[in-house]
Amino acid sequence: MTTLTPFPGYDGLMSLSRREGVDIRPTLLRVLTDLYVQSPSHTDEEERQFVELTSRLIDEVDDATRAVVRARLSIYPHTPRAIALRLSLSSSTDQRVPLAAPIPPADTTAPARPASRIPTEAEQRAASLSMQPEDAAQLSEMFFSATSQERTQILYNLAETPLRPAARIHPPRAMRAIEVLHMAAYVSDVENFTAELGDALLLTATTAERVVFDEGGEALACALKALGIKSQVFEQVLMFLDPAKGSSVDWVYRLSRLYDRLSERAALIMLAAWRGATVASTRAKYRAALYDDERQRARSATPQARPAVQPGAAWTPRTNTTRG
Repeated sequence: MTTLTPFPGYDGLMSLSRREGVDIRPTLLRVLTDLYVQSPSHTDEEERQFVELTSRLIDEVDDATRAVVRARLSIYPHTPRAIALRLSLSSSTDQRVPLAAPIPPADTTAPARPASRIPTEAEQRAASLSMQPEDAAQLSEMFFSATSQERTQILYNLAETPLRPAARIHPPRAMRAIEVLHMAAYVSDVENFTAELGDALLLTATTAERVVFDEGGEALACALKALGIKSQVFEQVLMFLDPAKGSSVDWVYRLSRLYDRLSERAALIMLAAWRGATVASTRAKYRAALYDDERQRARSATPQARPAVQPGAAWTPRTNTTRG
C-alpha cells in the first residue's frame, strides 16, 4: 500500500521538526490543512493519514495556529469526524459541513445603553437659528472671496452649525427645473440656465449670475445640490455648460468629489445666506434715501404759532366785542 505524501519535502520537514531548537510544527500543521482542503474529496487512506498526522500536531501547537486550522476546517465539507471532534466542531445530521459551536447567549445582566438625551428647549431653539440679513451678507461675501480650499472647509463646517437652512424646493418644481437646466447645459445656453436657476431657487438675477459665472464652481455645486440634482447630471452640467472649463479633467473631478461629499443641509444654509444677502443689499440701498427724505420733510414743515400770554405781560381785556 502506498503511503500518502502530502507535498514534496514532507519527510524533510518532519525530520527538521524533531531537531532541538527548531519548532516547525505550527507551519507543518497549517500546510497539511491547506493541502487537504484544496482537494474536493479524499480516499479513505488519505483521510486516515491526515487524521493521524494532524491529531498529533493539534495538541502541540499554539492557540493561534489551532484557531487558524479550526477556521479553515470549519467551512470544509469533508472534514474527518475525528478532527472535527478534536477541534470542537459540530456537524448536523443532514449535511457533512462542520459547523462552528453555537455562540453563547449574551449576558442579560450587562447594563443597557443609556437612552439618548432629549434636547432642551434652548437647544431646540438654537438648532434653528435664523440668519439676520447682515450676517447672511457677511457669510456670502466670505464664501465668494475665499479660495477653493477655504470654500470647501466653509461648506463642511456649515453642516454642523445651528443655522436654519432654507426650505427644500417643492419636488414638482425642482424636477421641472432639473430638466430645463440639464437641457440648457447640454446646449451651452448659459443665459437660460442662469434665468431658470434664479427662478427655481428664488434668487435675484445678479445673485444667479454670480453663482453661475463663479470661477471656482463651488457656488454652482451648492445651488444644484439644493435642487437635488444627481451626481451624474451634475458632472454633465460641468462638462457642457462651459466647454472651456469642462475640458479640464482636474476641475471636473475636484467639483465632482466636492458634490458627492457636500451635504444638502450645508447647501440649503448657503442658499439662505444668498437670499439674506439680497435683503441686506436692498435695505442698504434705500436706507440713505429714506433718511434724507425724512430730514427734508422735517425741515420743510413750518410749525404753527400758538398765541400765548408771556409771563409778566399785562393783560388787556378786549372791548367793542359784539355777540351775535
